[in-house]
Amino acid sequence: MPEIEIKKLNIMSVAKLYAVFGAIFGLIYGILIMIVGSAIGQGALGVVGLILGLIGGIVCGLIGGAIGALIYNLIAGWVGGIKFES
Repeated sequence: MPEIEIKKLNIMSVAKLYAVFGAIFGLIYGILIMIVGSAIGQGALGVVGLILGLIGGIVCGLIGGAIGALIYNLIAGWVGGIKFES
């Protein structure tokens, strides 16, 4: 079977993917904060939590994805990339 080795990741591509994951998890987190805020009578807290959860998830995902891809590229340059068999 042929083997494929991933030697380098496109940093922006990984960052965008992680930003989408972050948005999804941030939205879920924000909805939970909204539910809790409504339960304790603080509706504004829920809206703020939803917005901050979404924005925070996107920003953290973007930054985390870029840093992760950069670290992968550095390490893969030293020891080799991940190998897949097809």
